[in-house]
Order: sequence, then C-alpha cells, then structure tokens
Amino acid sequence: MNFKIEKNEQYALIELNETALTQDNYADFENIIRQLFRAGYGNVIVNFDEVTELDGHGVSVIRKGNKICLNELGLFIIVTKNDEIIDQLDRAKIEDLTIMPTVQEAIDAVFLNELENDFQSEDEDEFGGGEYSESEEDY
Repeated sequence: MNFKIEKNEQYALIELNETALTQDNYADFENIIRQLFRAGYGNVIVNFDEVTELDGHGVSVIRKGNKICLNELGLFIIVTKNDEIIDQLDRAKIEDLTIMPTVQEAIDAVFLNELENDFQSEDEDEFGGGEYSESEEDY
C-alpha cells in the first residue's frame, strides 16, 4: 500500500496514495490503523483525495477504524470531495463517522473534539463529587 503518515500530538494523518481501498489492500490499511492506535493515536485523519473505488472490505475497515477512535473519545475522519465515496459511506451508516472536504477542516474538527472532551471532563470533575454528590447514606 502506498501511503504517507504525518504524526502530530493530537492526530495522525494518513495520506493514501491509492486509487482504491478494496479487498486487495484493506488488510494493509487495517494494520496501519492498528499500529497508530497502539502508538496512542485516538484521532486519525485519512486523506481519500486519490481514492475513487471503495468496496465492502474498504467500508468494513473504515468501520473498524472509526469504532477504535470513538472508543478513545477520538475521531476517525475521511477527507474526500468525491460524491460517490461520500454516498457509499453514508449508505453504510457508520455510526458517527466524520467526513470532511479538506484536511484543514478535519484538523479543526479534531481540535474542537479535544476541547469538547476537555470541557466534559471538567464538568464531570466539578459535578461528579464533593459535598453535592449523592451517596447511599442519603436514602
């Protein structure tokens, strides 16, 4: 599989230099995603600019990558302007899959998601304990 990976503190960007994500190469793509996850990346951006063909195997590996990232409160983002690929991914009904038209918008989405996660964890810290928390003794 022909690709390039750019790693950042908040995300990993995979530039796919392939025209297809199909039965022929989906296993290689899955290995790349697993390696990034093991390295601690919960946000993965995949640039699909070159991709014009996607089959069920490709959709399946996207679904797996998305699930891995969501479990880490991260995002799995596909970057494409190809309407056929977008329609195919929409029909696959992959839960909370993010599709963006540009890499910059995908990077912005990662930072917004990180901020949202930070605010949620602050709210949980603020309201999750202390003098206002309930305990079994209150009942």
